[in-house]
Amino acid sequence: MMMFRMPGESYRAALQPLTDTEKHLQERLRGHVQVLAGEIGERNLWRPKQLEAAGRYIEDQLKCSSLPVARHHYQVEGRSVDNIEAVWVGTDRPGDIIVVGAHYDSVIGSPGANDNGSGVAALLEIAAIVAARKLPRTVRLVAFVNEEPPFFMTPLMGSRVYARRARRAREQIIAMFSLETIGYYDDRAGSQRYPFPFTLFYPDTGNYIGFVSNLASRHLLRRVLSSFRSHSRFPSEGVVAPGWLTGIGWSDHWSFWKENYPAVMITDTALYRYAPYHTLNDTPEQIDYAGLARVVAGIEQVVADLAENGL
Repeated sequence: MMMFRMPGESYRAALQPLTDTEKHLQERLRGHVQVLAGEIGERNLWRPKQLEAAGRYIEDQLKCSSLPVARHHYQVEGRSVDNIEAVWVGTDRPGDIIVVGAHYDSVIGSPGANDNGSGVAALLEIAAIVAARKLPRTVRLVAFVNEEPPFFMTPLMGSRVYARRARRAREQIIAMFSLETIGYYDDRAGSQRYPFPFTLFYPDTGNYIGFVSNLASRHLLRRVLSSFRSHSRFPSEGVVAPGWLTGIGWSDHWSFWKENYPAVMITDTALYRYAPYHTLNDTPEQIDYAGLARVVAGIEQVVADLAENGL
């Protein structure tokens, strides 16, 4: 079973000029990606100094938002690695938890500007918005380690460790968003590819942000996409599909599905649009920072909407 009909309509008109706020956001996002992928570069268990440098940068930036920040350590192949978490505790319904996550490691051999410097940059900017608003529900901003192979979809994946811990503690996570490769947009016809059967339902132009869920998370996806479309004038598409279909579970949201938490991946579709995916060419100059700013501005509003009004 798959669901293709979604609430509202994708924005189709010409994009409006960036507002002053979006221009400022664009430059902050550019700065984050430049540090992560331009200055630090490849960061993973086999580049431990770079992985730790990325972790320190994320921790420092999250602390700038005045949110309490914690590192959650665990051991992998004799080394200590960290998920890094900042938390806003809800004012009225603190037990209702929204997790916004992005992985900060990069695949072996890649500086990881889009995958996933773009997602981490978004996470850092969303943290600042969360800190500035008194939200009723708890929001956790989490930078996950070890999303990339060989840890992908294994017990050592950072988000898997985090989600299992949450389930053991019986935490009530009402929504999880995985920010995964969200920085590339292309207005050329034919710039977007898909695995079958998605070619039958979605546009061949890669100028939109995608929202992806499994069947169990379909209500969350429809709520999230409706909110995004009400707040953002940027093209968007949504799909609900079985988690075993190619690409549907390809990020940290999968870990939360495994623990029966509702979760949605937000993505530019990665390799189905972005040729430098998982290569040396995934560099900061490849990113569409104006498009990224528009998307992040919309996601910020979605997170605030759910934290204020729930599902």
